[in-house]
Amino acid sequence: MKYRIAMWASAGLLVVGCWQLYAFATAPIPISVEPIVWTLARLTCPVVFASFYFHFGVGFYWVLLANAATYALVGLIVETLRKKLKSGEVIQNSPLLKIG
Repeated sequence: MKYRIAMWASAGLLVVGCWQLYAFATAPIPISVEPIVWTLARLTCPVVFASFYFHFGVGFYWVLLANAATYALVGLIVETLRKKLKSGEVIQNSPLLKIG
């Protein structure tokens, strides 16, 4: 399970790396010009959304760290649920089964 969570964190790093490459490639044009790009950036990098909502700037390395941590946390939740659903533990201990 540790390797799967590390893969989720690596995916977070990869996403930020791709956004940084996009930002460097389109440097003269602000990212807010294209609304679909801005929406994708907010969905894939939650720290960007938080920084604009709370009006603070975030450096490149902090975005890398925060996005990797966010993806690792999401990976931990997904992998835990996947493991429990695979074993049937969630369904067997469901409160809905005890009603009838």
